[in-house]
Amino acid sequence: ATSGRQIFQPLHTLRAAEKELLPGFHQFEWQPALKNVSESYNVGIINGLSGWTSSLDDSPADTITRRFRYDVALVAALKDLEEDIMEGLRDTGMEDSACTLGFRVMIKECCDGMGDVSEKHGGGPAVPEKAVRFSFTVMSVSIQAEDEQEEVTIFTEPKPNSELSCKPLCLMFVDESDHETLTAVLGPIVAERNAMKESRLILSMGGMPRSFRFHFRGTGYDEKMVREMEGLEASGSTYICTLCDSSRAEAAQNMVLHSITRSHDENLERYEIWRTNPFSESVDELRDRVKGVSAKPFLETQPTLDALHCDIGNATEFYKIFQDEIGEVYKNPNPSREERRSWRAALDKQLRKKMKLKPVMRMNGNYARRLMTMEATEVVCELVPSEERREVLRELMRLYLQMKPVWRATCPAKECPDQLCRYSFNSQRFADLLSATFKYRYNGKITNYLHKTLAHVPEIIERDGSIGAWASEGNESANKLFRRFRKMNARQSKA
Repeated sequence: ATSGRQIFQPLHTLRAAEKELLPGFHQFEWQPALKNVSESYNVGIINGLSGWTSSLDDSPADTITRRFRYDVALVAALKDLEEDIMEGLRDTGMEDSACTLGFRVMIKECCDGMGDVSEKHGGGPAVPEKAVRFSFTVMSVSIQAEDEQEEVTIFTEPKPNSELSCKPLCLMFVDESDHETLTAVLGPIVAERNAMKESRLILSMGGMPRSFRFHFRGTGYDEKMVREMEGLEASGSTYICTLCDSSRAEAAQNMVLHSITRSHDENLERYEIWRTNPFSESVDELRDRVKGVSAKPFLETQPTLDALHCDIGNATEFYKIFQDEIGEVYKNPNPSREERRSWRAALDKQLRKKMKLKPVMRMNGNYARRLMTMEATEVVCELVPSEERREVLRELMRLYLQMKPVWRATCPAKECPDQLCRYSFNSQRFADLLSATFKYRYNGKITNYLHKTLAHVPEIIERDGSIGAWASEGNESANKLFRRFRKMNARQSKA
């Protein structure tokens, strides 16, 4: 450097190849060009309300939401995986230069509301500020060579539920229950996603232009969000399931035998029927015809089961069964509120003493994991008077622990093949126990997640190969990061 020659060229003399190495600069194009999406490729973070500003007058529109343009974010995610993809191509023995067409990219989409993200400084009232995060994960990249029948997977995300593989697309300060604002903000994202389904991306990978098609699967939504996006009634509805048309009473009657029938397209058709009422039926008949679809489905989700909330929902249910068994509700069907409270206190005290489990206001994942163990069941059984009821509780928990890995595992066929094979048998046995021994709880009612756990798991796994991998966990754990960056350590306890 002492010779006076300038080693670093000024930026404008960098050639295209070198520009590729700069952050945020990836040249790409879509064929055909995306409808209603600008063709420029060097766009960073944009105002999520581009085009909507005038209609949202209650808060300054430019602060509501920030997002990446969907296609730009996807390109950045693919470029991050460039080495892995090229390595995958080499490993499968495909001639690198021959493979420029036929890449397929699977995208998992997650969207989750976060309550209470107001700044914490102690003083003053807590303003109910809410946020919604929308993110995506590149689940796999596969290629179908021109002469081959078989599709070969060249990249699979090893940790699909890590916040590291979960790329944020859009952050908005919106309450997830405010359907109007939420749909206004996600509208452009849905439009871009629909445009991308019809087109293919030409992007340089390993120094050659290659063509990618994207497949989007919205599986990282909890039940509340799915119902909102798919136009279904809220989760207290008699139509208990987002996958099948069963009513709560039917699901409690027949706990295991249901198959997945709902889909986005069908929900759209049903909404049309709801809107036009072609057979001039009464509200009740009409509602039964459309099985609770009474709003326009807005965003296509993939009917699946959300593993994390499934854990939490079932743990809540077991927690209640434990209370009922401590108080022997099967003998005394309508206990007073005081009695119930005392059983709950006894249960909490016992769990805290023996398992060091602090009572929580709302069931969370960690509590659920600790509660759903044989150890916790033994601890609870110490409070249950009758030996045969204790045996049934142990049996229930044993069955549950056999079933759980199947919808938790990233790849159940590899990780727990035996439990996968036995799932239908176990769920049938589990359902029999509930309807025999716990008739007092399951007479015509059953919780949404328990129904899905018993009825739909094998079918989803047969279709997708996994439930756990498609869950919303990555997005949920990234919520923690979001809180960190906003410096709003959530109030852990409302003490």
